[in-house]
Amino acid sequence: MIKAKYKVPMIVVGAAILALLAYGALTMSDKRDAGEKMGDAYHALSEGVDKAGRELEDRTPGQKLGDDLKDAGDKINDNTQPPDNH
Repeated sequence: MIKAKYKVPMIVVGAAILALLAYGALTMSDKRDAGEKMGDAYHALSEGVDKAGRELEDRTPGQKLGDDLKDAGDKINDNTQPPDNH
């Protein structure tokens, strides 16, 4: 059993390690070669030219996640707009 005086420091150290791992995972470089980028862009064409164009850029996983969240928010916004009463 871990003594009470060591629990808080161990939790802090554990949280710091997790934060460093998450930071490393979200900021690692894009390892795709040109052919993979072209293939990803081709598959993303059905979602729009902007999405396909983004697939050609070197982006970190964090940037990709941010773009995906923005796209999801835009889709939700488009699907929940009240009808236009003109």
